[in-house]
Amino acid sequence: MDLLRSLPLGLYLDAPQTWLHKLDSRVKLIWLLSFLTSYVFANNYWRVLLVLLLIIFTLIAKIPLRVWRQQMGWLLVLSIMVFAIISISPDGMSIDYQPRLPASEQILSPAPSTNSENKTKLPLPTNEKYKYIIFHQGPVKISRRSLSLATSLSTIVFTLIYSSNLYLLTTAPEEITSGIESLMQPLKKLHIPVTEITLTLTLSLRFIPLVLEEMQNLIRSVMTRAINWKKLGLKGGIKVWLIVMERLLENLLLRAEQIANAMTVRGFTSPNEHQVKWHELQLKPPDWLAVAVLIVFWGLRIAFGALN
Repeated sequence: MDLLRSLPLGLYLDAPQTWLHKLDSRVKLIWLLSFLTSYVFANNYWRVLLVLLLIIFTLIAKIPLRVWRQQMGWLLVLSIMVFAIISISPDGMSIDYQPRLPASEQILSPAPSTNSENKTKLPLPTNEKYKYIIFHQGPVKISRRSLSLATSLSTIVFTLIYSSNLYLLTTAPEEITSGIESLMQPLKKLHIPVTEITLTLTLSLRFIPLVLEEMQNLIRSVMTRAINWKKLGLKGGIKVWLIVMERLLENLLLRAEQIANAMTVRGFTSPNEHQVKWHELQLKPPDWLAVAVLIVFWGLRIAFGALN
């Protein structure tokens, strides 16, 4: 069991270098925030378009199949399951829907006129194609509201998870923190410790693989001991896993202490005095093109994606 391969979410893909890797981290961060915020108060057509855009970006970037198949595949299955469950669930209206027009045509017929003039009878407007209940077979009922809720929730789940994962997949942790620090520079005027925040974020991103490695080692150590879980019972099983969790916490605290000691020995006593520049942030022509496309993106969102 290899957690570093079975749980690839949030890991950086160092090779091959796609065109998404070469974009400036600040531009990619603004694109990520646009994906995460543009679906708010948007119609379902726009939310479906966001899902299609993410899939198209992945295919155009030529990310290896072995990478995005594990990530996008399970996420698509999850989104489809959410769509199916919500669409057949009650819509929450609790209303018995009746036809808009009465069943008897005599009610609609006008009273006999005493005037001798012949008046032309205008037909009442009807819309026979509209149906609130789209599908009803046995206990399965799909209404327009439940279908709208299913589309909204499933696309939001896919957009939130996959857009963040695609950003982490194509952006190194050092680039992420450098981009965030660059965008947060105006906050220094408010005496906010921007450098300390970005340094903490860098260490936390670097700590994720260490957490997965410790979990992997502990799970392997439990599996190699061939514990008979049936004899232990529920109480004994819980006790074993509590011991494992305690050992995991001890190992993580030990790793954190080792990192802190290593930084202290190397003179990292103050982030303002010991800054390390991993990347030179500079906007290139592809970055300006991405910014121009982003402006078109928000123009389409305002023009066609607003909630009616």
